Amino acid sequence: MRLPQARLDQVLDRFREVEARMGAATDGTEIVKLSKEYAELRPVAEAVETLAKLAAERTGLEEMAGDPDMAEMARDEMAALDEKLPVLERDLALMLAPKDKDENASAILEVRAGTGGDEAALFAGDLFRMYQRYAQSQGWRVEVDSISEGEMGGYKEIIASITGDGVFGRLKFESGVHRVQRVPETEAQGRIHTSAATVAVLPEVEDVEIEINEADIRIDTYRSSGAGGQHVNKTDSAVRITHIPTGVVVTSSEKSQHQNRARAMKNLKARLYDMQREALDTARSDARKSQVGSGDRSERIRTYNFPQGRVTDHRINLTLYNLGKVMEGEALDDVIKPLIAEDQAARLATLEDGYN
Repeated sequence: MRLPQARLDQVLDRFREVEARMGAATDGTEIVKLSKEYAELRPVAEAVETLAKLAAERTGLEEMAGDPDMAEMARDEMAALDEKLPVLERDLALMLAPKDKDENASAILEVRAGTGGDEAALFAGDLFRMYQRYAQSQGWRVEVDSISEGEMGGYKEIIASITGDGVFGRLKFESGVHRVQRVPETEAQGRIHTSAATVAVLPEVEDVEIEINEADIRIDTYRSSGAGGQHVNKTDSAVRITHIPTGVVVTSSEKSQHQNRARAMKNLKARLYDMQREALDTARSDARKSQVGSGDRSERIRTYNFPQGRVTDHRINLTLYNLGKVMEGEALDDVIKPLIAEDQAARLATLEDGYN
């Protein structure tokens, strides 16, 4: 796509302005703010300059093509540039396209058993293990904040923090209802059952982004319960926080009450922030949502069919036959990358519509 020169000039002007202000700034808060914007603008500005340099180079080659002695070499180099320039233009367009401001944030992952009883809890455990292994392969850190185990294994609910660069941008399309079709271990007749689990991925927010009035929350401590054994807490260290205006309830049930309170507050902020995001998304155009779904937790997004070794993402009609590797986290990118590509295509279309 051809980007308007005025838009490219605007990027360079802003980058140079931020660069100059950084050199003169003395206020710590302003320096941090400018440094963040500088880091975001620098790769875009460099891409604009590279594109301008190559475009000028191609113009020079067109002039050289008129010289009989240089024509063949000029045509070869122009052909190479004609392959390279559209790729650079598309990459630059993606940088300029509207994007989620939480793209690079860490995330809070919530996996809950849905319909299907014990089998749903087992499936929720399988999903969490898949995300845990995928996170490890990306170099992210996973910390469990709250856990409620299923009677036959797996989890009724598990909430974890995943810390790293770009976690939310990579996992946000996992939000929704995940359906499994397989023969449960408890099924003597060998019949295939359908169960479900719900996944929610929330961006982890900075303290400054969400402020919570102490008068709006109720904090309770209680003794956490589990499947039994030495890991069950013997003291009232688990923490439950209720946000009274919205009715949102969060818990944390690790060993330290102090850590539980901090984690529960962090999760509450993420939940409230997610509610704000959803309200904004509802008010915006549905153009992007039609591509990869809204991420609504009531929407069935994916089916895992074990007898056929098949995984299907219903939002983009993607079907793969490497279910085992997907469940190990090893091939989860085979699903995530097409979702990201579809989202990028939608963002490019939005940008192009804005230029037309």
